[in-house]
Amino acid sequence: MTLSHDLAGEGPSAVVLLHSGVCDRRMWDAQFAALAAAGHRVLRCDLRGFGETPVDAPHTHSDDVVALLDTLEIDRAAVVGSSFGGAVALEIAARHPERVSALALLCPAVPDFEPSAELRAWGGREDALLEAGDIDGAVALNVDTWLGPEAGAEARERVRVMQRRAFEVQLAAPEEFRPLDPGVGAAELAAIELPALVVSGAHDVPDFREMATRLAALLPDAQYVRLDWAGHLPALERPEETGKLLVEYLAAGPGAPRAAV
Repeated sequence: MTLSHDLAGEGPSAVVLLHSGVCDRRMWDAQFAALAAAGHRVLRCDLRGFGETPVDAPHTHSDDVVALLDTLEIDRAAVVGSSFGGAVALEIAARHPERVSALALLCPAVPDFEPSAELRAWGGREDALLEAGDIDGAVALNVDTWLGPEAGAEARERVRVMQRRAFEVQLAAPEEFRPLDPGVGAAELAAIELPALVVSGAHDVPDFREMATRLAALLPDAQYVRLDWAGHLPALERPEETGKLLVEYLAAGPGAPRAAV
């Protein structure tokens, strides 16, 4: 299967945008345009089970993205991931490092991270709502949890629409088509020598703040930035500012020193 995707921009450098688990490729509207205007060839896609990409077989998200790069004849790209998309970006970098020029990870999930009791309890509440058929309740739980205090009505509505779509696609998929474990853990992450920008939101949930600081310490060539205004989804909370952060990071050359934001 070819993942549903959009391409924009021209130039020698490519950037791939990987969405969070509560969103789809539409979350990147502002950054997609900003990066293309800055001279990059920009790709955004819906991973299987999100947006316009159905779940049609057992799969590994990182392999799906690499297959899309092959189809589009993109040899190497900077990979930007938000939350769950950050975990996929890390899996690509660990398993296919020759395909990645740099990483930018916004409030990333980290493969093989053991969630806290609080986050497990939150997941139990979400599961209970879905098992009861209360999709509206599960959507509302996610909107209320993952957006920070700067998020306005428009951002909340966008997440509501994208999260509902993800639930609809995933609930329609057979159980045997669930994602496969790519086998990436702390040892594989520590071996990633690519330059990486790790961004954390001051208003994110504690598990994700911990994941960001732990990841920044684990990756050999990481820069850590803490956004005082951000929750879990800075790309939607302050779209233009997040786009500027990504454009400047890539323009400066990954690995260049930068001040904390």
